[in-house]
Amino acid sequence: MASWTSSEFLYVEIKPPGIHFLERFKRSGKLSFKQYQGMVFVLTFIAYIAFHASRKPNSIVKGTLSKPSTGHFKATDQGGWAPFDGPDGTALLGQIDLAFLSVYAVGMFVAGHLGDRLDLRTFLTIGMIGTGVFTALFGVAFWANIHSFYYFLAIQTLAGWFQSIGWPCVVAVLGNWFDKKRRGVIMGVWSAHTSIGNIVGSLIATGLLKFGWGWSFVGPALLITFLGVVVYLFLPVNPPAVEAERDGTEVDSTMRLGDTITESFLSSRMSTGFDRRAVGFLTAWKIPGVAPFAFCLFFTKLVSYTFLYWLPFYVSQTEIGGEHLSQETSGNLSTLFDVGGVVGGILAGYFSDQLDGRAITAGGFIYLTIPALFLYRTYGHISMTINIILMFTAGVFVNGPYALITTAVAADLGTHKSLKGNARALATVTAIIDGTGSVGAAIGPVLTGYIAAISWDAVFYMLMTAALISGLLLTQLIISEVKNLLYGSSEDDEVAAASEPRPPIDVLI
Repeated sequence: MASWTSSEFLYVEIKPPGIHFLERFKRSGKLSFKQYQGMVFVLTFIAYIAFHASRKPNSIVKGTLSKPSTGHFKATDQGGWAPFDGPDGTALLGQIDLAFLSVYAVGMFVAGHLGDRLDLRTFLTIGMIGTGVFTALFGVAFWANIHSFYYFLAIQTLAGWFQSIGWPCVVAVLGNWFDKKRRGVIMGVWSAHTSIGNIVGSLIATGLLKFGWGWSFVGPALLITFLGVVVYLFLPVNPPAVEAERDGTEVDSTMRLGDTITESFLSSRMSTGFDRRAVGFLTAWKIPGVAPFAFCLFFTKLVSYTFLYWLPFYVSQTEIGGEHLSQETSGNLSTLFDVGGVVGGILAGYFSDQLDGRAITAGGFIYLTIPALFLYRTYGHISMTINIILMFTAGVFVNGPYALITTAVAADLGTHKSLKGNARALATVTAIIDGTGSVGAAIGPVLTGYIAAISWDAVFYMLMTAALISGLLLTQLIISEVKNLLYGSSEDDEVAAASEPRPPIDVLI
């Protein structure tokens, strides 16, 4: 059985039961390396679609919950829901978003630390099922006639913790199977799960809203719970866990395991000299490039999550072509922002591979975000056609760098050459980058809740300022990559330019 132990680990990696089942249908008795890669790509992709789909109901029901209502004690009332139907309703909804995203941000650091030490398949399953339970419990308030603000606050807080488990796990698993050379394109396509998840969540929540806002939560909750079981049954965490080895026909695959990771994982079954200890939290921060990308993502994700949580509400509150749209139409229209995000993530991944410049690509998209936001706010109300075009364009530039940094960049840095082949840093590095970004994600929506009460113009100026700061934080890395393109400087020169002095790599035992 493909399992191995070490006194430095807290777990034993075991071949998933679903793999045993699939092997019965193979004449050779085992799956090929490329088949495992395809399975990992699909399972992690649909897993994070489910995570994002379960976050979307909050933004879809905001307008319904905050409508003034005189009959909020009736479970069938769709005109408003106490305590959110008062004058401070949007502020209360913003506080709930803050609670969720704050715990999500803190939990990301903890989850990443644990993810490099626990069985990722089991840990990811716990995150998915826990997310399903607490997403459903938010909706249960509709039938249980619950109007306590602290109930909603507690449910969202716990949901934030379980949500934080997902990202470090899926990126670590994917990084275990795919190399750096084509990682930008692969992860650019893979990162579409964020936008597709938002679209799926919007469509499910919007479609079920007419039956009562509680169903908008229960639908996505059932989806992620079911997929959590599928992940537990089939997800192969890494090659040695399933005894997967490349043969000669797979060496030139465009979706292949990198040399460093291949040597690290496959040699671990044959050599006792390979360092399997997880990299420490502070050591991971010292990896060249981690800090600037982490703080860049703080502001990038602030912009992205403000759209995630407030775009449907903004659309419903804004006259487009001289008329206000319904909650259902606003929710459906807002999915075009995420369609743009899918395109942006793929383009960012492609350009970063072609240029061999993650910072150049991310910075370019970030700076283009500023005029895209300005144009959407200034001209988006003129007509539906113009709104659609500008919303799509904003989605491309807002979500492009967000997708690139949280996937390809995080995986690159988690397998950085300074780690000397130690692949046990992926979840930790991913958690540092996305966890720092999630702090910004927590701040953006709650600030919007207060600023929007004054002016939506002020909200957009806040977002444009955040985008500018985000781009400036990558300046040193962009200069380094430009020098590399012009003068062909080595990676060691690039590392030295980005982070002086280069710290020694130690590990946490």
